[in-house]
Amino acid sequence: MTPEKYSQTKASLLELGGQRVWSLMVTIFGDLAQAQDNLIDGPTLSAIMNEMDVRPEAVRVALHRLRNDGWIMSQKQGRTRLHALTPKSRAESLTASARIYANPALPKNANWQLVILETSASHSREKMAKRGFVALLPRVYFGEADANPPLNALTIQGGQAPEWLARQLLSQSLEDDYNALLPVLETVAQNLREGTLDSLQVAALRCLIVHNWRRIVLRQPHLPASLLPENWVGYRCHVLVDQLLAQLPRPAIADILPN
Repeated sequence: MTPEKYSQTKASLLELGGQRVWSLMVTIFGDLAQAQDNLIDGPTLSAIMNEMDVRPEAVRVALHRLRNDGWIMSQKQGRTRLHALTPKSRAESLTASARIYANPALPKNANWQLVILETSASHSREKMAKRGFVALLPRVYFGEADANPPLNALTIQGGQAPEWLARQLLSQSLEDDYNALLPVLETVAQNLREGTLDSLQVAALRCLIVHNWRRIVLRQPHLPASLLPENWVGYRCHVLVDQLLAQLPRPAIADILPN
């Protein structure tokens, strides 16, 4: 990728919005340093954030917040600070990664189930989401066939679902965000055909792609793929993200050298 195309690509990803500094930092650690023994030193972290046009003072504020939230732990080694995910944040990152990095080519599962709770207060939407269900109506939830329904719930196994069901479960704001992301990803794919990138540039582009993708896909109801509309914009984004990350292999932290 030429320097001019790189700058244009980075700017288009940054312009999508939702680029809170602490959230960008969560993406960096989730993408580059998720393993238990992964540490990112202060200069490397600052270099990646600077490559994404984040000011040093904003980096310090974000680090302070994430330490207070129990998301990042830091230790000193000589004059350098080393940062890593905490056990809790690592576990949450691993859970989220199953959706963020899911293979779009996996076979579609046509089976689903409808669950009706005894009362609308029996289980919260958050608890049902952890079980793999999304609310269709009060007391009525929808999920894949292998999702885990609560005890004492009425469970109905489903077959062919009408098209309106997916439309009702997928919000317009989600659709709008995917429609904004798709042309940017297409431009990134086009620009990657020219020139080369160093490890710092790869790390920055990877994190911006993952960040913009994860903030949408983690809001998306976990629906069986067979229910999604044909040529759906969310699926097209998923395919492009998967292809782009394959073209931008995750660099080793030790190879990310500050400019």
